[in-house]
Amino acid sequence: MCLTKKRSITILMADDDEDDRLLTQDALRESRVMNELKCVEDGVELLEYLRREGKYSDKTLSPRPGLILLDLNMPRKDGREALKEIKADPNLKSIPVVILTTSKQEEDKLRGYNLGAASYITKPVDFDGLVDLMKTLGKYWVEFVELPSPEQ
Repeated sequence: MCLTKKRSITILMADDDEDDRLLTQDALRESRVMNELKCVEDGVELLEYLRREGKYSDKTLSPRPGLILLDLNMPRKDGREALKEIKADPNLKSIPVVILTTSKQEEDKLRGYNLGAASYITKPVDFDGLVDLMKTLGKYWVEFVELPSPEQ
């Protein structure tokens, strides 16, 4: 019998909708995915977190994420622009980015994958769907995928 290895990763969610951030936190708890969820509100703050700038300079409070959940439509710097910058940065490009958005536009899907997104997921319409999604994401990214060490 093959046993999967369990480890904890930090998940960083970039989403300007406070309700979506809170629902995702609740869904992670409900799904029993025991990973730390950190949240930022837009692409500017996302890049500040990843580059440990300003209020994110303390790496114990702002650990390198093992996974980024990225909304596309955010103020100041949208998810498309942020994804492009992340994947162009040699220090950040190895972090998997899952686009989690309300957009069902084929153009957004194509552009997201072309910019280096690991997955493109349309946000579920109800809480139960979000719980199921968090269980699946947690299982896949924590138990099956082999990620590079967060220490870089």
